[in-house]
Amino acid sequence: MAEAQTAIRMDIDALRGLVDHIRNNTTDTADAALIVPTAQYFCDERAARERELLRRVPLVVAHVSEVPEPGSFVTRDLLGLPLLIVGQRGGGVKVFRNMCRHRGGKVELEEKGKRPIFMCQYHGWSYAAADGGELKVVPYEETSGGINKGCNRLIELPSEVRHGLVWTLLSEGEMPSIADFLGEEVDAQIQPWELEDSVVFMEHVMEMPINWKLVMDGAIDSLHAQFLHNKPGGVGARSVNHAMVFRDYGRHGKMIMARRRLKKIVDAGDEPEANSSYMASVMMLYPNSIFVEAPDHVELWSVWPHPTDAAQCTVRIRFMVRSGIMTPEIEDRINRSWEILRFAATEEDFPMEETIQRNAEAWPGGTYTYARNEKSAQHLHRQLFKDLDGGVSGPGTLIMR
Repeated sequence: MAEAQTAIRMDIDALRGLVDHIRNNTTDTADAALIVPTAQYFCDERAARERELLRRVPLVVAHVSEVPEPGSFVTRDLLGLPLLIVGQRGGGVKVFRNMCRHRGGKVELEEKGKRPIFMCQYHGWSYAAADGGELKVVPYEETSGGINKGCNRLIELPSEVRHGLVWTLLSEGEMPSIADFLGEEVDAQIQPWELEDSVVFMEHVMEMPINWKLVMDGAIDSLHAQFLHNKPGGVGARSVNHAMVFRDYGRHGKMIMARRRLKKIVDAGDEPEANSSYMASVMMLYPNSIFVEAPDHVELWSVWPHPTDAAQCTVRIRFMVRSGIMTPEIEDRINRSWEILRFAATEEDFPMEETIQRNAEAWPGGTYTYARNEKSAQHLHRQLFKDLDGGVSGPGTLIMR
């Protein structure tokens, strides 16, 4: 059976760093602690600025396996924008506003399916699904006063497929190439997973009464597993707190943590061989996605701010696996992985994050601390600080110390 390869296998420096951290009870650290005002988790004005930022950068909205044929589609409502993501004739994917050019009704109400034509049920205007959203039918056209069909196709949003992921700009501006957005190092680490030849084996969508940044924090935090996830056989039993290597890729970042089996080898005085089973890695794809590498599959998290409420978000988790290695054994392993994740997220992480959210709202003038040894959890906040606040401390922003 073929084995999925990951870039972490070749990151000998990360393995050496983890070994040193275990031996010396150290971890990668930031230059300074970060103090974040609690208002950033419930302030409507701040949330509006974050949503506007998200609309200006490429975001993952689908995987090609969800729209494999011309006319196959999925619909999504993201940041208040209804999307229609459609496979095209001759290959490729296009992303449209799910909006009739006549009076603004949605042209597709189902979550997924396949159609040759999208028809608005209000007045019957109809668009070619697999041919660029071209306007095909205007009922009673002879008495309409003249409709220019060429100027009234579905509104297309900038998009690009890379690594099997459909990336979209949720505005009508100019989108950078995804290779440039990811950067050479991140792009090279995603490539070996061959996501373009993968399928979404499992998907879960959860609405949470939590600010989106708190969910992101929990997914890329290196210090909490052995406290919050301390049940036998759970996440805490598999990982080592306070032994983390962090890779800073500008906007993006990667947390590499030691597994318990590596600590056992180091504690015994032995030298570990290069093996990905000794390490766990989580890549943050700025601003709202998490890329988790497992031995035979990838978890892709997308955390979406609510379109109007700063204290709510939507979490979409996909398990993706290459078609060529799919076997009943792999399916069983992924199902077991989901059960471990499901318990950790829904029974431990999310309830804790809800208490953090409620306490932020109850302490509007307060602050939360991201210590120097929480470098991975600091990264998103520092990048938002740079993009939204110009890197300048002040009221309502971040305080460095």
